[in-house]
Parts: sequence; C-alpha cells; structure tokens
Amino acid sequence: NLLETEELRELREQPIDPQAEQEMIESIAEVYYSCDSFDMVKHELEKLPPELDLQELEDHRDTLKKQQAAVSSLWLTVSIVFLQELERVTALQTNLQLAAVICTNARRQLGVSKEGFTEASLGLLANQRKRQLLTGLLKSLRTIKTLQRTDVRLSEMLEEEDYPGAIQLCLECQKAASTFKHYSCISELNSKLQDTLEQIEEQLDVALSKTCKHFDVSHYTKVQLAYTLLGKTQTAMDQLHMHFTQAIHNTVFQVVLGYVELCAGNADTKFQKMQYKDLCTHITPDSYIPCLTDLCKALWEVMLSYHSTMQWHEELDNKEGPATQDGGASAGADESVVDRSYVKKKLEHGLTRIWQVGVEGDPVPVWLMQVGEEFCGSRSEVLQESIKRQSVNYFRNYHRARLEELRMFLENETWELCPVKSNFSIAQLHEFKFMGQCHSPSLSPSRQAGTGAAGGDLSLFQQFLLEGNPFEMHIENKEEETEDVLASNGYESDELEKNVFQDYDSDSDVPEELKQDYVDEQTGDAPLKSVSRETMRSHKKSDYSLNKGTAPILTNTTLNVIRLLGKYMQMMNILKPIAFDVIHCVSQLFDYYLYAVYTFFGRNDMYESSGLGLISSRLRTTLNRIQENLIDMESSGESAGVHGQVEDRKEKVPTPHLSQLVVLTKSGTLYGLAQRVVATESLVFLAEQFDSLQAHLDSMMPAVKKPFLQQFYSQTVSTASELRKPIYWIVAAKAIDYEQMLLMMSGVKWDIREIMSQHNVYVDILLKEFEQFNAQLGDVSRQVRIPLAVSNVLWEHCIRLANRTLVEGYANVKKCSNEGRALMQLDFQQFLMKLERLTDLRPIPDKEFVETYIKAYYLTENDMEQFIKNHREYSMKQLANLVNVCLGSHINKKARQKLLSAIDDIDRPKR
Repeated sequence: NLLETEELRELREQPIDPQAEQEMIESIAEVYYSCDSFDMVKHELEKLPPELDLQELEDHRDTLKKQQAAVSSLWLTVSIVFLQELERVTALQTNLQLAAVICTNARRQLGVSKEGFTEASLGLLANQRKRQLLTGLLKSLRTIKTLQRTDVRLSEMLEEEDYPGAIQLCLECQKAASTFKHYSCISELNSKLQDTLEQIEEQLDVALSKTCKHFDVSHYTKVQLAYTLLGKTQTAMDQLHMHFTQAIHNTVFQVVLGYVELCAGNADTKFQKMQYKDLCTHITPDSYIPCLTDLCKALWEVMLSYHSTMQWHEELDNKEGPATQDGGASAGADESVVDRSYVKKKLEHGLTRIWQVGVEGDPVPVWLMQVGEEFCGSRSEVLQESIKRQSVNYFRNYHRARLEELRMFLENETWELCPVKSNFSIAQLHEFKFMGQCHSPSLSPSRQAGTGAAGGDLSLFQQFLLEGNPFEMHIENKEEETEDVLASNGYESDELEKNVFQDYDSDSDVPEELKQDYVDEQTGDAPLKSVSRETMRSHKKSDYSLNKGTAPILTNTTLNVIRLLGKYMQMMNILKPIAFDVIHCVSQLFDYYLYAVYTFFGRNDMYESSGLGLISSRLRTTLNRIQENLIDMESSGESAGVHGQVEDRKEKVPTPHLSQLVVLTKSGTLYGLAQRVVATESLVFLAEQFDSLQAHLDSMMPAVKKPFLQQFYSQTVSTASELRKPIYWIVAAKAIDYEQMLLMMSGVKWDIREIMSQHNVYVDILLKEFEQFNAQLGDVSRQVRIPLAVSNVLWEHCIRLANRTLVEGYANVKKCSNEGRALMQLDFQQFLMKLERLTDLRPIPDKEFVETYIKAYYLTENDMEQFIKNHREYSMKQLANLVNVCLGSHINKKARQKLLSAIDDIDRPKR
C-alpha cells in the first residue's frame, strides 16, 4: 500500500496536459458514478478474464492509476474552489443577519412614527395653507382699495405741480388695474384712469407754455421728466416751439397795443382787431423809442428763456454722455438717443426761427421799409448799402483829420515821459468803457488769465440770467464818467521818490568792489514797493529802472493814439458793416507812429557797414511798405496840376519832422538817450496794447478779411521791438570812442620776444570809456526808467562794437610774434574781467569773435585754408592779415598767394 501511495503521489506530481487529463477522466466507465454504494473492487475482480495475463494486468493497473491520479487532481482543485465559495457563503450569511437586524429596527421605529403622527398635525398644516391664501386675498383687497382712492391723490399731485409723480402713479394704477381686471369691482377703472391721464397731459402743456417767459429750472425739469414718462419727448419739443412763437407774437402785440392806445387817448377797441404790421403804423415818433425799448426788453425775456432751455438740454446731454455703440444696447437706450438727437436739432433750428420771429415783431423794419419806399422806391437792401457807403465816407474823412492831428502831435512832441500811475491800464480810459458793456475779450492776457479760473468772460445771457436787462445798462453806466490815470510824478508818494534819489545818489560814494553783487535778471522790472540802501546796492549794473517803479513808458502822443484806438473800436462796435475799413485805418495809426519813431531816431546810413544786422528783412519790408502806401514824400505844391497824383496823395500823409526842441547830438545826454527811450519804449507799449486787443479786433472782423488783420500783427505790430537795435545802436556807436582805441592799438609793438605780464594801456582807456558810459546811463535813468531789455541792447551794441574794433586793431598789425599774440590774449582777458564787473549781460557778446581771431595765429597752412572757408564773418582785410602776418614767415610765396586768392574768390555775406 505504501508503494501504491507513493506511486500515486508521483503520478499526481507529474505534469499532466489538461487536455490529456480531461480525456483520461472521460475514459472512466459510467458505472463508477452510479451510486455511493458501488463496490469498485468487486467490479474490477469480476472483470478479470479466466486466463490472467500479467502484462495486461499491469497495463490495466497503470490505466486505473492514471485515472485515479486525474480524479485526485480534479478533486484537489474542486476542493479549493469549494472552500472559497464556502467562505463567501458564510460572509453572506453574516451580512444577511445584520440586514435582518437593521430592518427589524427600522420597522420598529416606523411603527412608533406612525403611531405618533396624529390627525391634529394634519389639521394644523391645512389651516396654515388656508392662512396663506387669505393673506394674498387681503393684499389684493388693499390694492383694490388704493386704486379706488387714486383720484384724490392725483388731484393733490396736480395742485402741487408734481406732474412726474402724477403720471407715474397713474401708469402704475393702470398696470395694477390690468392685473386685477378679473375683479368686477374695478372693471371700469381702466377707462377712468385713461381720462385722468389725458387731463394730466393737458395741464402739462399749460405748464410747458409758462416756461417761455419765465424759465425755472426745477419747473422745467419736472415738465420734461413728465413728458419722458409719457414717451412724448419729441412731441414736447414741437409744442414748446409753438408756445415760443405764440409768446413772441402775444408779447410784441401787447407792448405795441399799449403804446398805440396810450397815444390815441381813447378806449376804442378797433386797435385790438388790427394786424400787427398795421398796428405799428399808429405809433407816433415821440413814443417810438420808448416803445422800441420796451419791445426789446420783452423780447429779451423770451429769448433768455429759450437760451436757458437750450442750456438745460446741453447740460443734460453732458451728464448722460455719448450713446454707446454696443450691439447689445437696449431698445429703450436707442429710443433715448433718437429723442436727444431730435431735441438738439429742433432747438438749433429754432434759434434762427425764434430770432426771425422776434425781428419781424420789431417795428423798426416797418418804418425803414416805409421810408425807403416813399423816398426812392427801393427796398431795405439798398438803404443798408447807402448807409454803409455814407458811414465809410464819414469815417474816412474823420480818419484823415485824425492822421493830420497825429502828424501835428508827433512834430510837436518833445518825447518827455507822460506820468501815469503804475497800475495804468487802457481799460481805465473813457474810450474803452464800452468793452466792459459789450463783454468783449479781456483787455490784456494777464487779466484774461486772472478771470480764467472764474470761468472767463460771460455772455449776455449768462450775465443777465438771474436779474437785470441788457437794454437798461446804458442808463446805469452813464454815471461812470471819471478816469484817474495820471500821476503827479510817477511815484506812489513823494517820500518814496525822495528815498529813491537819495539811495541812488549815495551809490557814487561806495567803493567799486562793493557794487559787484548780482540778483536774478527777472527782477529787473519788479514793482517797487519799498527801496532801502541795501536793496539799491544789490541790484545789477544793467538795471537802471529802480528809481521810476514800473509805470508804463509813454508820451502824450501815445496816449492820444490809444484814445483814438478806443474811439475807432467803438465805431466798429456800432457800425459793424464797415469794420474792415476801420481796422485798415487803425493799422495806419500804428504804421505812422512806427514810421515817425524810426525816422526821428533810427534812420542812419551806417547800418550796413556795421555788420551787426541791425534791421531785419521783415522790418525793412515793413518800413518800405509804410513809406510807399502811407507817406507823401512830395510837398503839397509839387505835382498839384496832375489830377491822378493829387487823388492818390489824398490817402497819404506828409512825412513827419522831429521837433527842434529835441536835441540828439549832445554827448552829455548820451545823444538824446532819454528821448530815444521814451519814443522807442512808448512804441513797444503801444504794440503791447494792440496785442492785448487782437482777440477783440479779430472777433469783429469779417471772416474773409481776417488775413489782413493777422498780417498786420505778424508783419507790423510784432516788429516794434525790433526798432530798439537801430535806434540804440546810434547811441552805442557814439558813446565810446572806438577810433581813439584803434589809434592807440596801432602804436603797440606786437613783435616782442618775451612774455608780458602787464596788459596794454589801451585796455584801461577802453574800460574807462565803459565806466563813463555806465555813469551816464545812471544819469539818464534819473529822467526816465531804462528797462532791462533796453540796457541790455545798449550794452550789447557797445561791447560788440568794442570787440570788432579790437579785431580790426589786431588786423592792422604788420609784425607779430608768438609773444605778441599772447599779449593780445592777455589784453582781451583783462578787458573781459573788468567788463563783467560793469554789466550782468551774459554771455559777453562777440567774445568768441575776438578769441577765434587771436587763436588763428597758430594755424597751419591747411588749417588756415579751412578757416577761411568756415569763418566768413571776418572781412577780407582781416583774413588777409592772418595770411600775411601769421603765416608769412612759415610758408612760401606761392602758398601765401594761393590763400589770398581763396579769400578774393569767396563772396562773403556781411554779418
């Protein structure tokens, strides 16, 4: 048995093909599966044959062993699976037991709940539902009650003029009535509310008509909001224009009717049935002006209301801003944009219409047309042209007389300072009072800037928005007939004048070293409030205005021209059709003044030779134009027989002549510097006044003529300050003895062989000349204030002329060494150092002009050729001297001749 067991184990352990194993199991006879009581041993023994064969028995035994091994293997596998399934069945059994417990508990608790849920709880829920239904019913009943009492509240709102609230309430009631229309008690409420809404709209139209004469912001805001709620914004605009037109007709008719009935002196009612134009013919001449005034006042009220209406809508547009362009914009927003656009166009169109209606309501056209038809059978256009022509003729004759007066003023003018107060302004003159009444642009940029923060100048409508009437202003302003612009001596007080002179004179005793302090240039013309000794000493040498404050520099003639300018502008304001002719004459006033100042003080034939570019091409063109168009260069007796020339000369004025009382040749007065300053700076002041009035003049000019005004300002007014250069150059050219310095330089030996430590004496002589010039400027400043710009021009001219004289002196040198050139540099540096103590002018003019010429001595032949090409500001003589003296000992004759030829070939424009 042990052997068999071992064999079976070995057979089981042998790897068996699953298919072979399956075949082996299927080969087992069916009898082995018959029942549990089957005796396998007996069955096998009975199968043995009668004759036993050992080999067959062993083969049969092996077959049975293999079958047994296959069955054992299958059993082992089945037992494992069986054990696994048995475990799962056991776990399932446990879970089922737990579920049974849970179900048992749930059934028990459900039973408890069922027993505790009584009929009383269900009854409570039913009552709560009934309560909610009754609450909704009560709300509906209250709404119905409110709707039934709406009429009373609507009446109260209309009495309070709360039109938006009334419309809003009515619309809400209509909506509510539509919601509760299933109630029979309010079935007729809808029609009643619609009648009420129409009644509100009628009262709203009456309220709209009230705004035509007395505009009230809050009232108009309510009315517009009400129309917006009704969705009838455009309809409101149509109605508004109709009301304005009717208001104008009613207003003018009642005013004229009152005067006609007053003049008639009876209670006849026939006038009330007349047409307006027929009614105007019954106005008597005595009552014409009062009637016209009252008519203008009444029409002003209507137009002011219309202007306020436009302003209200403009502010509304600004608040709401531009409409969005998004595709998702609501239909309501689009409708609002359309309404706003319609309102804007309607109001703009209404401006012209309302004005035309107002003019037609004026009795003036009727009278003018009647006079024109009876006198010459023409219409008012011809009459207007005739009035314009006569106005031009009158004004030209007036202007011609004023030009002759101006020539007389200029020829008798001694060019003494006209003392005016430091706060003088042309607005203080009688002739410019009208500008405050007509609300013209500000008289000066400073005043304009000052009022800018407060909103600038106001229009007539803004000025009289709250109260007053522009047609009454001429009566109120008649009392303002005084002006106070002149000062006794140009100072705020005599004590201040005394202190100024004492302090200024005391400066002469102060050592030169204590006078070198500088302050900011911008304080040169600062207002003089208090002057102390320390303040006087601290100011710069080129500022000679300390003792005269900041009062404007002008003469009696300047004041006369300014007054004429004011009168001319008044004529422009009254006679607007001839505005261009007046402007043309205004320009002639300024042209003649400018030409006179130039002729008296600036004309000189030495300008071109100075090389300083004193007269710009623009100024030269202006002077030539004035001389050609305005100045009569011939005497009145000459060419009198030629008709054409006489006619042409009627528009011109003889050239003015300087008064014999004005002396410009004395060196002690710096060649009439005080008169030159007064003349030149009064012209600059006059140009400043013209500049301040440019905006006002431009606003009065016809559009097609504005280029003339712009050209007048750009080519004439702006050139006034350019006259400073030629006028003050004459003083500078004579104040310093440049010829003496040139003569002294010619005696200096420049071909020295050692470095000098001491400068030449001509430098000291020149500096003394400048010190004397500085002292003379101080003397002149006691007569008239010398502005910083003037002193700078004077110093610039003197210094430039001195520097050019130095270059000319160096160019006259026949022999010069390196040490000689070093001495030139020493002299020039000494001159600059001492000069800077006398003037605060920086940089020193033409400093490089001298330094570059001195340094050119050290140039090589090639550098000199390039120097000649690049520096055309030097004369041919000065360049030739550089070649002959500086390079003469270093280059041969051929090279020198080449450079001299290059100098001759260059066509140098004068500097």
